[in-house]
Amino acid sequence: MLQQILRDMYIDPELLAELNEEQKQILFYKMREEQLRRWREREEKAQVEEAVLRKTARRNQSNGKRVQWLRGKDGEVWVWVMGEAPGDKPYEQISEELMAERARLQAQREAEELWRQKEAEITKKFRDAMAQEKARIVAEKWKIEIEDRKAAKLEEEKIQEELKKREEEERQKGEEQIRQQEEIRAKELYLSLKQAQQHSQHSDDDQEWEEQLRRSKAADEERSHKARRARDEYRRQSLRAIQKGRVAGLSNLFQGTSLDSDQDIKLNNNNANPLLCLSAASSNIWERPSRPFSRDVIIRWFREEQIPRRAGFERNTNKIAQWFHGIISRQEAEELLMNKSEGTFLVRVSEKIWGYALSYRQQSGFKHFLVDASGDFYSFLGVDPNRHATLTDLIDFHKEEIITSSGGELLLEPCGQQKNPPDYSPLFE
Repeated sequence: MLQQILRDMYIDPELLAELNEEQKQILFYKMREEQLRRWREREEKAQVEEAVLRKTARRNQSNGKRVQWLRGKDGEVWVWVMGEAPGDKPYEQISEELMAERARLQAQREAEELWRQKEAEITKKFRDAMAQEKARIVAEKWKIEIEDRKAAKLEEEKIQEELKKREEEERQKGEEQIRQQEEIRAKELYLSLKQAQQHSQHSDDDQEWEEQLRRSKAADEERSHKARRARDEYRRQSLRAIQKGRVAGLSNLFQGTSLDSDQDIKLNNNNANPLLCLSAASSNIWERPSRPFSRDVIIRWFREEQIPRRAGFERNTNKIAQWFHGIISRQEAEELLMNKSEGTFLVRVSEKIWGYALSYRQQSGFKHFLVDASGDFYSFLGVDPNRHATLTDLIDFHKEEIITSSGGELLLEPCGQQKNPPDYSPLFE
């Protein structure tokens, strides 16, 4: 089952839902290892193909035109990054100059508009003054001193020159004021642009982005911690299995193991009648589907493949183990374990994979571990790398060794049957 998941790089959502958190993390770790292995394989293949293509291209283009990139002292393609080459202005200086130029142009446009308004006011002011003075001269002197027109003309010209001089002074004064206002405005605009740039770096959007970045980093650290814990768990289980000498020798150990054809299987409930004789061989040839799709198929699989391997039996006896249960759901398993103490467990036949589910009572709830039996060994899917020859070997192993280092699960007390007939009866009928 695990090899199929790694080959397809896909796990059915229903099967994924059956896994607990530790199994999911270790399965993710193994899938990631497989991804890296495939990536390295592709990279090596791509490098070989690229080398062959380069060699072929050099041979084909030896007599033709080609493009050759300029290379630096380090042998790599020479690249120029604006602002980083010798003599280039640094980015901060370029940014400062751009902001100053924008402020200057804005202030210049505002000053030109202000000067047009000022100039119109000055022109109108002196035009009105000239008209009023001329009217006064005409009214007062020309009518009174008609004979002295020449003197009146000279006086008018003198007054016009005086007015023009005052107008010019007024214009120069206005231009100086506009120029000073332009400089002040340019500085104001520059400072506002600078403040806006600094403020934008600490705006709400940036704060939200920083918060998202912080959460992303925290999630990455949590995933890294879980993956590291999964690797440690994987190695710990492997080492402990080697030390205990419980790693199975695959199917060769029990290939010839079977019960005598005339022995009856004794169920572990009191005074139970035998339900099945192991000699009753099926008349049809059994071909296991890729996945279990009905209870009938699961029962057929158990009879054809698991009974000959003594799945669910006590060691060296023909009695069904107290912890063994039939095809029951997760909810039914939790109901059986509800009022039990921590460390109580049962093993039920899975409806999701060719194997079993170990349901475990912990202090704060329940845990469920899938046991893969699709090959010729038994092992936890994703958690325990150890391969056990029989289901009983797996259970006995974890009576002494914890299942996961994070949970510290030890199989202390089996959970027996509460029904009569027992829930595994259909498997042996």
